[in-house]
Amino acid sequence: MVSQVDTQAQESVALPETHGELVIIGGAEDKEGECKILREFVRRAGGLQSRIVVMTVATGLPGEVGEQYIGIFRRLGAEDVRVVDTAHRDDAGDPKAIEDVTQATGIFFTGGNQARITECLKDTELEAMLHKRFSEGAVIAGTSAGAAMMPDMMIVVGEGETNPRREVAEMDRGMGFLPNVVIDQHFAQRGRLGRLLSALAQQPASLGFGIDENTAIVVNGKIVEVIGEGAVTIVDESTVVHNNIEALLPDEDLAFCGATLHVLPSGYKFDLEKRSPIFN
Repeated sequence: MVSQVDTQAQESVALPETHGELVIIGGAEDKEGECKILREFVRRAGGLQSRIVVMTVATGLPGEVGEQYIGIFRRLGAEDVRVVDTAHRDDAGDPKAIEDVTQATGIFFTGGNQARITECLKDTELEAMLHKRFSEGAVIAGTSAGAAMMPDMMIVVGEGETNPRREVAEMDRGMGFLPNVVIDQHFAQRGRLGRLLSALAQQPASLGFGIDENTAIVVNGKIVEVIGEGAVTIVDESTVVHNNIEALLPDEDLAFCGATLHVLPSGYKFDLEKRSPIFN
């Protein structure tokens, strides 16, 4: 049997109005020049009054990476910047780490390995506090691995520059800040359309977002805004009429028919409820 449209693809993506904003970065963001994306994160997190926590769980160089972002965010005007490093799962119960997140207005996840984020944080007291702060209005940002972990199901590893096949993308639980989507990063630079389509077919979601380097989407309720120097590729799976994922062996080619595709550069917006670009 081949699969038809999945009803799960019709589920809402938009965030409740009580949530904070998400800044989801495709990786390799500018850290030395104007820092447009990181500047926007600081601004939305409270500007000069922001209290920022840098989560270094994904990286194997937490000290070096943490200090780098401390310097950047302080240069951009944030005086209160702290690092929370949960190198081990037990660290997610550290009262000091939980206190720092409790007080944060902006929480930034660095790049690295997205599997480390869920291995160390999923189903812990610190994860519960992250979601609580998000529901209270804190801004959650992430770059590269910190972007991949945003959905409820994330791409853990996968192959770029190839046509879609089942084996192209391996999926696992994400952190669930933006449900019913799939997010891929370094998108144009690493030729990842094939693995995004593979991920969407394996884990039916309303939308797939492929975010270029030094590019981000800012999610505020039902509205997504693109910022940065590249573009965002959006695949709407709700219009798919056919795929053959159920009949495939791992190395066999995927058919994916009827999807709607949008490519949005900086300044464009997208309505998550209507699944439609905003042109004015």
